[in-house]
Amino acid sequence: MDIKKIIICSLVGMLLLTTAGCDTNSSATRTQYQEADSLINVAYRANDYNRLEILADSMRNAGLISDMKSSYWLGYANDKLMRKRIAEFFWNTGMAAFNPDEDKEDAEVYAEMASRLAGQKCTLGEYEAALKVAQTAVSQLQQMGHDTTSNYTNLIIYIGYCQSRFGLNKETAAQTLEQAYQQHLGYIRQQPSSDTYRLAIVGLTNICYNYSEMCDLDNLLFWANRYDSLVSCFDKTGLAPEAYIDKQHGRSCVFRAKALEGLGRSSEADSAFASFRQTQYSQTSDGAILAADYQMFAEKWKDAADSWSYLDDFRKQYASDYSMENIQLTFLKKYESNLRAGRKDSAMAVAMNILSHLDSTITKSRRTDAIEQEIVRKKEAQMMEDKRRLEVQQWWTRVAVMAVLIIALVIYIFVLNRMSARLKKAHGQLKVAYDQLEVTTSIKERMESELRIARNIQMSMVPSVFPAIKGLDMYASMTPAKEVGGDLYNYLQLGDKLYFCVGDVSGKGVPASLFMAQATRLFLTLAKQEMSPAEICTRMNDALSGDDNENNMFVTFWLGLVDLTTGHLSFCNAGHNPPVIIEHGSLNMEHSAAQEETVGNNVQSSMFNAQFLKMKPNIPIGIMPGMEFEGEEMETIKGRPFFIYTDGLNEAENKEKVEFSDARLIEILRNTRFSSSQQLIEKLRAEVEAHRNGAEPSDDLTMMCLYIAQ
Repeated sequence: MDIKKIIICSLVGMLLLTTAGCDTNSSATRTQYQEADSLINVAYRANDYNRLEILADSMRNAGLISDMKSSYWLGYANDKLMRKRIAEFFWNTGMAAFNPDEDKEDAEVYAEMASRLAGQKCTLGEYEAALKVAQTAVSQLQQMGHDTTSNYTNLIIYIGYCQSRFGLNKETAAQTLEQAYQQHLGYIRQQPSSDTYRLAIVGLTNICYNYSEMCDLDNLLFWANRYDSLVSCFDKTGLAPEAYIDKQHGRSCVFRAKALEGLGRSSEADSAFASFRQTQYSQTSDGAILAADYQMFAEKWKDAADSWSYLDDFRKQYASDYSMENIQLTFLKKYESNLRAGRKDSAMAVAMNILSHLDSTITKSRRTDAIEQEIVRKKEAQMMEDKRRLEVQQWWTRVAVMAVLIIALVIYIFVLNRMSARLKKAHGQLKVAYDQLEVTTSIKERMESELRIARNIQMSMVPSVFPAIKGLDMYASMTPAKEVGGDLYNYLQLGDKLYFCVGDVSGKGVPASLFMAQATRLFLTLAKQEMSPAEICTRMNDALSGDDNENNMFVTFWLGLVDLTTGHLSFCNAGHNPPVIIEHGSLNMEHSAAQEETVGNNVQSSMFNAQFLKMKPNIPIGIMPGMEFEGEEMETIKGRPFFIYTDGLNEAENKEKVEFSDARLIEILRNTRFSSSQQLIEKLRAEVEAHRNGAEPSDDLTMMCLYIAQ
């Protein structure tokens, strides 16, 4: 054990010894808690993350900080040490253990933990997971009446952040972000402190980075101006360090320059960037890397190459290694800038540097993942053992207190009898356990049988027989990844009208199958009322979202209504994969054998044009109540095979984690002669199986094809 750990453990031990025997509400005990918090804050301000991790763990074991605070600081320390998986584990553990009835004092810690976890998920591009974390935390904090803090408001910002990535219309995301911004301003007016200003600036920084990455330049300019205005207000209070204001002003200038350049206002962009150059922040490696993003966007390659020359200093400052993420986000951009600037020698040097570290980086990444998984496993076991040990210690402490009040002989007899009874009971339980082993095996077999029955019931809910209508060729199939799945398809014929749909429920297994059954029932009920596809989706969303959706499940859904006489198609897409429409001038479903041979020999496959259907965005059903879904129309789909599917097709992976991909789907459809809907689906199913090459399916696979002859 090194000197640092010895000193830390000694301090914790002294605090624990002075705390023992004191009433938890006494002033002496409160003093120990304050000293514990002080030790942690010293490590936090010193950026000593290794020490912070040891302190948080030791203080929790000593009972000097709550489990919630310990989980937050352990997650924070590991996040700063680039152990993202371990940080996520601690934050998830802390949030899962939060009890709003018992942990009201830790509500702000819970809010900050949720905010950091949502931010980490957004940084990694896991927007669905980030949205779930933020929405769950916001709901919990609202129920507690703890919805008037800056951390709560930043959770609202992350919700808007994710909404913009989920394909929601700009107005919805803008309303969410505006609500959060106005709340931040309210906190500042109530308490114009350094903390309220800094948390508001953090929120605006996240908004600007989001719109910068999306290249939504109008919104980027709007929020960059607000960002700079808020920084100026903070500067006027005299509460902010000069270096902090300089850095934030520099950032806002770069964001504004990028927005103006993209909007064609180059002279204004140059002026904004010149303002950035006047800051001290522009002379730092951090500022140079941010400047490079704008310069590459503006295609100022020589300037960008000069800025990327600060990369080594930047890596040293943040102790950044050669990870796959860093290679993608920094080294490849440095290579591109030098290459486009005509500095071929520098570009070649960067390329050789990447190549020299690529193999070791891949190996290290895999090894790091394995190590972090093992650490998480050990931490889980350690936490369970610590909990058990604490419970045992508490039990023996109570026994010790009783020993002072009860005669030693009585205690001895009581304990002896109790231990004898427990030993006898343990022997009896052991015998019962052996006797029940065979019963347990039978129960397992029965559960497997019930799952098979559940699968059969679910498969019976999707049609296996399709309309026998002249000129209509329709076929669909569903293959669950587990015993039961969350995909669905169905249709309903009403005279010359045909409703048809395909959906994909979030998650897998039994919960997804139950949600799928609800969605199927609602579709059939509403379709029988001859509603439009958009109205059906709106009604389904109202029924499946809100307070009843405790597990935050949702379903991506594509719904169409086709007139079988004219081929006119009305449809609504609720966050689902775009269908593919196939066009060919001479497509005919009734070739003779001789015609088929002649056409097959003389018509090249390139004559088939398969392309994704362009659609307006709607959110998946079940995410947010009260949404109005938009529908669209096509004049006719006659003579054009119409193919719908779930992401179990294009995202199917082989053993090397390579996806089947949209590009391969389109290539196959363009090079496959259409003879029937069933033939097309069976062809794609065989292609997916060949691509997986023995790998277990990671998601349900559902496909539907519809063809109306001209």
